[in-house]
Amino acid sequence: MSIEVGSKVQGKVTGITNFGAFVELPDGKTGLVHISEVADNYVKDINEHLKVGDVVEVKVMNVEADGKIGLSIRKAKPQPERPERPERPHRPRRDNNRSNDRNGPTKENFEQKMARFLKDSDERLATLKRATESKRGGRGARRG
Repeated sequence: MSIEVGSKVQGKVTGITNFGAFVELPDGKTGLVHISEVADNYVKDINEHLKVGDVVEVKVMNVEADGKIGLSIRKAKPQPERPERPERPHRPRRDNNRSNDRNGPTKENFEQKMARFLKDSDERLATLKRATESKRGGRGARRG
């Protein structure tokens, strides 16, 4: 029996490491179940889930050219069917170029946006300069 990607087979756990478990497959080959493929939830210690000698059902995830076989226990379990999500109602896209004036939305071109940005920036900078200059005290302050 050849090992094919996607097939589910029974195997026996032959070794456990901190990163996964080695499983002997029916044809005598050995594959690795990475710790992230042991259970659906987070696995801190693989020894809480598997012991050497356990017989487990695994799904063949990949077979490398050098003979390494990647296995998964959690994907070998039947997945519960997820209910189909209802289609979301269509909502028209909002226009991000709206102004807050009472005449309704207006389009701004790049030059108008840039001019508005520079004006706002200059106003903020002037306010910041006034605030920092008034806080400077002692020698070297503004001489009037």
